[in-house]
Amino acid sequence: MDQAKKLAKALINNTKNPTLAWQLYKRVASNPTSPTPFPHSLPLITRILLRAKMFTEIDFLPQLLLSHPIETSHTSMVTLIQILAKSGHVDKAVSQFRFLRTQFPTNPPSVSLYNLLIESSLRENCTDSVSWLYKDMIFAGVLPETYTFNLLIGGLCDSGRLDDARKVFDKMTEKDCRPNEFSFGILIRGYCKVGLATTAMELLDVMRSTGVVPNIVIYNTLISSFCKEGKTGEAEKLVERMREDGLVPDVVTFNSRISALCGSGKILEASRIFRDMKIDEELGLPRPNIITFNLMLEGFCREGMLEEARTLVESMKRNGAFSQVESYNIWLLGLVRNGKLLEAQLVLNEIADKDIGPNIISYNIIMDGLCKNGMLSDARMMMGLMISSGIPPDTVTYSTLLHGYCRKGKVGEANSVLNEMMRNSCFPNTYTCNILLHSLWKEEKISEAEKLIQKMNERGYGLDTVTCNIVIDGLCKSGKVDKAVEIIGEMWKNGCSVLSGLGNSYIGLVDDGNNGKSCFPDLITYSTIINGLCKDGRLDEAKKKFVEMMAKNLYPDSVLYDTFIHYLCKNGKISSAFRVLKDMEKKGCNKSLQTYNSLILGLGSKSQIFEMYGLMDEMKERGISPNVSTYNNMTRCLCEGGRTEDATTLLEEMLQKGVTPNISSFKLLITDFCKTGEFRPAQEVFDIALSICGHKEALYSFMFNELLAGGEVLEAKELFEAALDRCFAIGKFLYKDLIDRLCKDDNLQSASDILKKMMQKGYGFDPASFMPVVDGLGKRGNKQEADELAEWMMEMASEGKVANKVCRKVSALNNKKPKYSGSDWQTIVQRDDGSGLALKVLKRVEKGWGQEISRKPFTKLLLSAAFVQKRLRFQVILMPLDAE
Repeated sequence: MDQAKKLAKALINNTKNPTLAWQLYKRVASNPTSPTPFPHSLPLITRILLRAKMFTEIDFLPQLLLSHPIETSHTSMVTLIQILAKSGHVDKAVSQFRFLRTQFPTNPPSVSLYNLLIESSLRENCTDSVSWLYKDMIFAGVLPETYTFNLLIGGLCDSGRLDDARKVFDKMTEKDCRPNEFSFGILIRGYCKVGLATTAMELLDVMRSTGVVPNIVIYNTLISSFCKEGKTGEAEKLVERMREDGLVPDVVTFNSRISALCGSGKILEASRIFRDMKIDEELGLPRPNIITFNLMLEGFCREGMLEEARTLVESMKRNGAFSQVESYNIWLLGLVRNGKLLEAQLVLNEIADKDIGPNIISYNIIMDGLCKNGMLSDARMMMGLMISSGIPPDTVTYSTLLHGYCRKGKVGEANSVLNEMMRNSCFPNTYTCNILLHSLWKEEKISEAEKLIQKMNERGYGLDTVTCNIVIDGLCKSGKVDKAVEIIGEMWKNGCSVLSGLGNSYIGLVDDGNNGKSCFPDLITYSTIINGLCKDGRLDEAKKKFVEMMAKNLYPDSVLYDTFIHYLCKNGKISSAFRVLKDMEKKGCNKSLQTYNSLILGLGSKSQIFEMYGLMDEMKERGISPNVSTYNNMTRCLCEGGRTEDATTLLEEMLQKGVTPNISSFKLLITDFCKTGEFRPAQEVFDIALSICGHKEALYSFMFNELLAGGEVLEAKELFEAALDRCFAIGKFLYKDLIDRLCKDDNLQSASDILKKMMQKGYGFDPASFMPVVDGLGKRGNKQEADELAEWMMEMASEGKVANKVCRKVSALNNKKPKYSGSDWQTIVQRDDGSGLALKVLKRVEKGWGQEISRKPFTKLLLSAAFVQKRLRFQVILMPLDAE
């Protein structure tokens, strides 16, 4: 056996002893006179050293190789580079390649070696290496081949640089390289990926002109893209074109169409194709496979069509197609997302009873559903079931539970989950830590957020753009917008290492270990800071950030445009808002409900009522339904313009359209009526508000204060007594003013009755309220009652609390404890059905109340209110049944 074979055998025998293997190899290889051992032993020792992570020894290998003849050392260096590249150590492979080029400048490497290094660099996202390799390739006089260009085009497409990809594609002919079907396919896929199917379609015509025949993969890519864009007609034409080219649409073709249609919500069209695949064999259509069934099941579940999904599941079971855990998981996810947790639990039990058994994904789906519904104790029990079933929780499991606690504001419990996770050797990822970090900022626990960032950095959890966005959002919400602006500016230079150099306590926690990888500002970053600047009234600075964002090839979406429009309208800059709107539509962003609401608010501030109505009409034409904010903005403007009748008509329309008014809706009308002294119509609107919104403290206090301000003292007193009977908090009631007015009107008895009732109900309130009554009784000579009230006043003052709510033990007037206000369910039960109230108020109208407004619209308004109130009550009655 020669020396080379002996060395190879020795290395194999010492694979688990890398140090000894290295010593053996080095001893033989360092002897220039010995036979060359490289062809057999170099791959062995390189892989042994890589597994042992002995990188210093690997860096020493070239010196050993170069000690041998040039012919063999060059070949050996190439072998070393190939092994490093294929093992994923691209940086070292490129480094050794550079060394090879300096040692053998007149012996250029092969095009295959360049291709290998370019492909490996693209896989590891080392774009700088790719650029250098291509330039060196041209400099060395090595002619690139079609495969080289295909790699470059694919890399540029994957990084979103489609214009550059097209330039490289066009240069292929200049380098005597003819594009093949893969060249076209890669570029077509790149265009389709960003929604440019029409541009990709043009390449199909170019293919024909160059004599390249499209393959079925290219057709499938185009068909899927057109379906996603909603251009089903174009997709159908492509299927016909496939057949003209002699290609038969396969199951992948149909699955692509079904997947795209389901993804865009066109489930009925997808269902039609699926049905044809099952029954129209005479048309030559492929039979659906398990992927087809799963796609349809996922589509039905996503659209909430559970009955259709359930029917499909039963069909799959009969046909033996429901036998994989992936299918069960799709069904589980559909049930959970549609709130059917109990049925999902039964499906999980069904999987457990079968041979396939649930996997970690199955349990995580149930865990997610339980946590999102706040059922954290049940989620804990589910985790215990996982462990007893032999499936240890993973990072997703713990992250889901942690997110559940954070959503409930239980940051302490979330921290405990994090610690438990690490004790069980299940290490959190950046996503896990970001969830907790966001919750800490939300709860304003800044010091704990600092510590978490420090731990993330110390333990090597790479901070990403999301981490920085959380910090920027927290800074904006805490009023530190300037610091947030500073972070964004530095992120472009240093990535997430920006957090190390800003010199403040909650930022200086991160070192440069992450190297800023994948941590540059994105659309969310700029949307956050622009919103913060606008909210701070710094619109000009927000515009500069917008321009900066565009210069960085980050393009705004409808949400960002809406932010600008909202704050411009809020600040009365209507012309500027419409200029932004014009740019928004030019960029292909559609108006949203938020857009219309902001514009209507802005026009309302300028009393441009005609234009407001025009926008509402445009909304309806575009199929965008106005919401309660839309109507409230309109109502506010009409009331401020003295057009009360129009405002009343608008409220009627609101009710008829099924838009439930909120308390603000009614406050606007009540304020307007009271402002002009029309208290009877105001009372009527108040009664309608009670029938729809329920007996709310906010309604009672508002109406009471308006009546009192308008001099309707007795009506205010009656309403206040009703509020006391319901045990409302009275902090927002101007009850002291009521007592003063009653005393000034020489109605001491009513004032005294109010005080006594408040005491009987157990309220703690301002002791100064007693003074005008005590003084009045004293002047009348009613000393006994005055002394009694004065004693209660001193007792309340000595307690030192003015709670303005039921909080005290009942005084000597009533030894029984007060009845506190009931739950929301009691409020709903006590509410009348609305029709009686509407008829009652209608009779008042007939008697002549509210003479200033027309009868017809107001009558219709009352009837509409009764209908809406009945509808709401019916929904409330059904709610517990549906929940079960």
